[in-house]
Amino acid sequence: MTTRIGFVGLGVMGAPMAGNLLAAGYDVVAWNRSPGPLEALVEAGARPAGGPAEVAVEAELLITILSDDAAVRAVLGGSAGAIAAAGTGALVVDMSTVSPALARELAAEARERGVGFLDAPVSGGDVGARDGTLSIMVGGEAADVERARPAFEVLGSRVTHVGGAGAGQVAKACNQVLVAVIFAGLAEALVLGSKLGVDAAAILDALGGGMAANRIMEVRRDNFLDHDFAPGFKIDLHHKDLEIALGAGAEIDAPLPLTAEVQQMLRQLRAAGHGDEDDSALLRVAEQRAAHRLGDRPPGQAG
Repeated sequence: MTTRIGFVGLGVMGAPMAGNLLAAGYDVVAWNRSPGPLEALVEAGARPAGGPAEVAVEAELLITILSDDAAVRAVLGGSAGAIAAAGTGALVVDMSTVSPALARELAAEARERGVGFLDAPVSGGDVGARDGTLSIMVGGEAADVERARPAFEVLGSRVTHVGGAGAGQVAKACNQVLVAVIFAGLAEALVLGSKLGVDAAAILDALGGGMAANRIMEVRRDNFLDHDFAPGFKIDLHHKDLEIALGAGAEIDAPLPLTAEVQQMLRQLRAAGHGDEDDSALLRVAEQRAAHRLGDRPPGQAG
């Protein structure tokens, strides 16, 4: 069993994931660009490092979860990156959401250096990260998946090896398309029902027992009902993820019209300064379009 785990990226997702590995008894050495989350993890028992390469030198298994392609390439790639610093036989697992092309590029670089590489993006949001119930979509060699499996099972409740290098990122792009469309559809449905005079909470209760039931309806229920858009997963990041999906679709002539529409809604929110809010803030767009806020009296209803 791998006992020395390096962890780079202690954001909304990464911090609780690293904490769960510590709680499971792993020796964790970590680095983060901003010091606050790293200091908190060190207080919980992790060891700090001076940078990603220093983390890689100490780790048998290096996990990264970062914001985008540029950040992942800067941390892992090139002669000064963590892949180059990792020892022969080490395993690098990138759990960020990035393009399949970058995942394949980094896998090839790792292979040339005698280092294993997996692209293993996750779904489940901040709740899944805290609870250790993430869905982990893995691309890479089967033997490397098995090496990482004990750590994966601390972090998630479902581990799916979907194929070779880059396949994990393909699965995540599909996931993000579906999640975005569900968030937008749920926002529109709630505004429709509310403007027709039915309580939004009652609508969620009714829909939760039928074919429309979904995890988002359960986990983000209060966000919608209370207009609480504190981020579990930020609009800015989902916008980035849909750019990946739309770009991949363009490369293979796969039309994604629903995805493109939700992307415009996310872009509207970003333009209005809401990019750091949760996906449930799509409710803002649905309410604006309908000139109705959940909880308001519908038109024509007596006060």
